[in-house]
Amino acid sequence: MGSYQLEDPLQSQFVSNKLIDPEEFRKQAHLVVDFLADYYRDVAKYPVLSQVEPGYLRKCLPGSAPDNPESIDTILKDVVKDIIPGITHWQSPNYFAYFPSSGSTAGFIGEMLSIGFNVVGFNWMSSPAATELESIVMDWLGRMLSLPDSFLFSGNDTTGGGGVLQGTTCEVILCTLVAARDRALEQVGKHNIGKLVVYGSDQTHCALKKACQIAGIVNFRAVATSRATNFGLSPESVRHAMAEDTKSGLVPLFLCATVGTTSSTAVDPVKPLTQVAKEFGVWVHVDAAYAGSACVCPEFRHFIDGVEDVDSFSMNAHKWFFTNLDCCCLWVRNHGALVESLSTNPEYLWNKATESKKVIDYKDWQIALSRRFRALKLWLVLRSYGVTKIRNFIRSHVRMAKQFEILVAMDKRFEVVVPRKFAMVCFRLLLPAPVPAGAEEGCAAKLNQQLLEAVNSSGRIYMTHAMVGGTYMIRFAVGASLTEDCHVFQAWKVIQEYASNLLDGWEC
Repeated sequence: MGSYQLEDPLQSQFVSNKLIDPEEFRKQAHLVVDFLADYYRDVAKYPVLSQVEPGYLRKCLPGSAPDNPESIDTILKDVVKDIIPGITHWQSPNYFAYFPSSGSTAGFIGEMLSIGFNVVGFNWMSSPAATELESIVMDWLGRMLSLPDSFLFSGNDTTGGGGVLQGTTCEVILCTLVAARDRALEQVGKHNIGKLVVYGSDQTHCALKKACQIAGIVNFRAVATSRATNFGLSPESVRHAMAEDTKSGLVPLFLCATVGTTSSTAVDPVKPLTQVAKEFGVWVHVDAAYAGSACVCPEFRHFIDGVEDVDSFSMNAHKWFFTNLDCCCLWVRNHGALVESLSTNPEYLWNKATESKKVIDYKDWQIALSRRFRALKLWLVLRSYGVTKIRNFIRSHVRMAKQFEILVAMDKRFEVVVPRKFAMVCFRLLLPAPVPAGAEEGCAAKLNQQLLEAVNSSGRIYMTHAMVGGTYMIRFAVGASLTEDCHVFQAWKVIQEYASNLLDGWEC
């Protein structure tokens, strides 16, 4: 791929019997860093969406592992030949699908350090720096978000609130739901688990429903949203649903409010929803996986107004905070609720530090026992870029999305479907001619499906779709770390080109 030089495989075989030989490590690591630097330099040249067919890789690789060592040069050749064609390039500047997975040099170096140290920091004793750095960076980021002090650690105080790094929002929602479940069952009895009810909206991430399935909660309410509220949850609709369930003898348990939904980046009104939740004693979790990053900018902070009254809050630093996957940030008002539900204390983990009650054992804040040293990469991101630069990175993505929104509005063949709030534009191509009454949405969906498929198949850019209020729309999410203005303008030209080709003689 460019800078690194492949050697004669016979000269590059492992000759040491050590699994970690410092000099061999140095040599191979340099090769891989050069390889990845070339990849980032050239990533825009690849088709953004992988063009391979299912099962392609089994045809490329042998049926069993090699008996003898193979050189790193040989392996990297196969990465180029067999692996890269099967990658959808999330780091491409032409990637506008789903939500971004915005890495950075600092995030990568932090991940490198974490992998290099390879600690398993399940409790304070197993690596004090891993635990203490995590609690510190979670306070740093919490202050950037202007979270209330009740969500932060205070000196060596291990009671009350605090933050933890987990892998994904799916894990975070399950952990908080289990904590809420157990707290409620202490009051109503474990035999009444079938009466507990969880609430979200029809736009809430599917992670909530999956968490219900795992936690044994059978009552899940996806409260309907509408265009009238820009697909945010209506507090009155939530109050009505909870009141009806209470009348039926059920027990409202958990409400997930989303700031930046997956489909359209809709925002549920946190403060009014917490007021409703208080009436029924419901645990409120705010899922700000995507848009939480934007809330470090003062002009977006109002989207989480009311967070002082919720029980837990999370955002994904690996989406739009330039911290390589995985890094999901969770803050809780009372971490004791997590510990009571998730802690295990076998004899082989006994130690004086834990017994002293002066330390945090993060194993009791999550599902798994083992945990990675994720705090290193978040620490490097925060230190390497600083608050001001991080805010400006985010603002630049919002600015580019706003420019794209203007371009869409200028072309009368298209429309913006929902108002843009952050760095994603939801749009669609309009029907070129009237169709029979009742067939409008179906024909419009067909037209936009064909446009999206044609654009993505070209490999020039990659976007995804969503449905809101029965309307099929295309999502254009700006946020890849390498994306610049020129890539946004070029993406729009590609979309216009394929729209023109499609509309020429198109019929439903």
